[in-house]
Amino acid sequence: MKQDDRVGRPALAGPLDGIRVLDLTSVVLGPMATQILGDLGADVIKIEGPEGDLMRSNGVSRHPGLSSIYLALNRNKRSVVLDLKTEDGKAGLRALIADADVLVHNMRVSAIERLGFGYAAAAAINPRLVYCVATGFGQDGPDRDKPAFDDIIQAACGLVGLLTPEGERPEYVPSLIADKTVGMALANAVLAALLHRERRGEGQQVEVPMLETMASFIMAEHLGGLTFAPPTGGAGYARLLQGGRRPARTRDGWICALPYTDRHWRAFFESAGRGHLLDQFDISDRAQRNANIRMLYAQMAEITVERTTAEWLALFAELDIPATPILALDDVPQHPHLQAVGLFQETTHPTAGPLREMRPAARFSATPLSLRRHAPTLGEHTEEVLSAAGIKTAP
Repeated sequence: MKQDDRVGRPALAGPLDGIRVLDLTSVVLGPMATQILGDLGADVIKIEGPEGDLMRSNGVSRHPGLSSIYLALNRNKRSVVLDLKTEDGKAGLRALIADADVLVHNMRVSAIERLGFGYAAAAAINPRLVYCVATGFGQDGPDRDKPAFDDIIQAACGLVGLLTPEGERPEYVPSLIADKTVGMALANAVLAALLHRERRGEGQQVEVPMLETMASFIMAEHLGGLTFAPPTGGAGYARLLQGGRRPARTRDGWICALPYTDRHWRAFFESAGRGHLLDQFDISDRAQRNANIRMLYAQMAEITVERTTAEWLALFAELDIPATPILALDDVPQHPHLQAVGLFQETTHPTAGPLREMRPAARFSATPLSLRRHAPTLGEHTEEVLSAAGIKTAP
């Protein structure tokens, strides 16, 4: 069995074993996408300039160049330093393209064209190459050359407006939600293009634009009356915007509980001694239940203060009603289920030392996933990769 670069740990081949990915991405969106591909078994070669990925310095750091965010987004990769502003760097990348299956970048298209590595140039070297670019805005629209970051896309796709009550100060979601969502879409697009190549034998260019991806993501349930022509009303899913769903206070804290079916509501009200509410809200009729949903959750909020969080969790488990305590970020690694399935794993990085890492979440019965490689230090694999490609490196 192959051994990985973690002493004593076997390298389990995932379903993408044998696929080589050239990762010219940086920050969050692209590295998340390529890490997914690496987790699935691909050999991901992270191409970095001499200054390294900017995200090496963002987050909490114990050692320079190995921040918490960088470590979380760059496992199962090898790092190669190439200065693409030099002829030697360009020659190195051309040699790697010739033997690659996938190239992924999130540069502006005009910038990578100036470097000489646009799709046409890359495909001339390797016609079977899947060439995938993450853009801020689709390249057939007027904003194609504008810079885009997570905050910009959150605002432009309607997410910030969705979360901002009228007249209040707008706020961003305190998570890089656009980068990470589009990163997953980018990985999916690469997989689809690889399947096409397997069937038809041809590579292609794939573009995954942030704004279009996030607008589709947000408006899936919120297009509302704008779905129809002419519109029958405004955008927005009323059940989410006006439905009254929110965490409920208990005697000693808060709980997230979601009675969803008529059986759930019946069991909840009867167990709480409020059976008379069943007739009042006509919960057996779904349309009527939805029409009364704000009042139903208001009633639930009045009831939950009568018992402790633990008491409610025990009752909801007995009644098979979805419920959970509300965990602070510091408490998430201690979630009993996450501990039982081993999502957070104790590892040792050769430079950063002991770490807590998250294993790939998906499970494959025939091609299991694993933490095969630590997040690399800058240029850690330059000599190894370039030598294998027949390129001599400076001593």
